[in-house]
Amino acid sequence: MNKKREIETSVKDESLIEKRREQMIRGAVTLFKEKGFHRTTTREIAKAAGFSIGTLYEYIRTKEDVLYLVCDAIYDEVHARLDHLDLERGSISVLTMAIEHYYTLIDDMQDEFVVMYQESKALPKDALRYVLKKELEMVAIFERLLSQCVENGEIQMTPKEVRMASHHLFVQGQMWAFRRWALDNFTIQEFIDIQTRFLLQGMAGEKISVQGAKT
Repeated sequence: MNKKREIETSVKDESLIEKRREQMIRGAVTLFKEKGFHRTTTREIAKAAGFSIGTLYEYIRTKEDVLYLVCDAIYDEVHARLDHLDLERGSISVLTMAIEHYYTLIDDMQDEFVVMYQESKALPKDALRYVLKKELEMVAIFERLLSQCVENGEIQMTPKEVRMASHHLFVQGQMWAFRRWALDNFTIQEFIDIQTRFLLQGMAGEKISVQGAKT
C-alpha cells in the first residue's frame, strides 16, 4: 500500500488527529455534495464538523487537504474490507466475496464516492496523482484475483482481458453510487447478486452462480 500523503498539523496526538479529521470528512462530504467543492468554505466545514475555524486549521492547512482526506478514506476502507480475504489463493468464491465486500462498501459510502469523482479535479496535482495511484492499487486486487482464477482453470481469459475485466469490476460497482436514483427498486443485495452474475458469466464464458458453482 502506498505511503500516505502527509498533511501538516500542529497537533501531536494521533488519536485526536484521526478523530477530528473524521469529523471534518463527514461534514465536508455533505457540503461538497450539496454545494460543490469550490462554493464550500472552510468556515462552513468547521461548523459542520462541530468546531471553530481556528481548530480546523490546527489539523489541515487548505480546503484541498479536506478533499484529499475524503478520497483517501475511501481507499483505506477498501483495504480494510478486502485485505482479510485470502487474496493469495484466488478463486471464483474469493473473487465473489471481494466483489460483495467492495460493492457493500460503495453502498455505505455513496456520498463519499460521488464527491471524490465529482470534485477530485480540484486536488493539487501531486495529491491527484496519489489518489489515482491508490485507485489503480484497488483495481490491482481484482486483477490479481482474476489472474489466479485463470491459473486455477476456473476462467479462461488473456492477460489483456484480465486487465480490462478488473477495471470493469471496479467501476461497475460505482454505478450504485452514481445511478442510485434510478435503481430505487433494487436492494443492495439484489444489485450485488445480479451484477456478480452478469460479470462472471461474461468473463467465464459460461453460466456461473453467485456462489461460484457452475450451472
